[in-house]
Amino acid sequence: MKKIIFSIGLIIAVLIGCKTNSGSSDSKKLVIAFEAKSNSNVSGTATFIEKNGKVTFVAKLAGLKPGIHAIHIHEKSDCSAADGSSAGGHWNPTFKKHGKWGVGEYHKGDIGNFTADAKGNGTITLTTDEWNIGSGDPTKDILGKGLIVHEGTDDFISQPSGDAGARVACSAIIK
Repeated sequence: MKKIIFSIGLIIAVLIGCKTNSGSSDSKKLVIAFEAKSNSNVSGTATFIEKNGKVTFVAKLAGLKPGIHAIHIHEKSDCSAADGSSAGGHWNPTFKKHGKWGVGEYHKGDIGNFTADAKGNGTITLTTDEWNIGSGDPTKDILGKGLIVHEGTDDFISQPSGDAGARVACSAIIK
């Protein structure tokens, strides 16, 4: 009887272990590089990691003017224009007003502002369940969009984009 109980316990432990291991393989990671736009010297990377139904976004930038800058997801993964305009407007699949992330109405692309230090380096992090990577859901899937860093601050009021100024960096959100 002890052997049977031990065997059943071992089988349960193995099954739980397999389930835990398979969950970790469900994560998706995407790392993209920024291109300088509008005659800037901005460079950097953005990382998107999807795990357990949430996406964590981290952007690390250099070459910015010290101060506050806006960053948004835009409609298209096209960074071909010298001024970044080919990325289109903000990604807004739910047709909301522009605003501050998590406060009232906002676009799914309204990430927000971050600060560049005296050396022009800045980082921003956001974790959300409102995005995913590659699901095909047009209201959540960030693949095929563009990521834009702006010269100025998003005021969270001006429609439709926050009056954040020139587009100083662009990256296509693609695999």
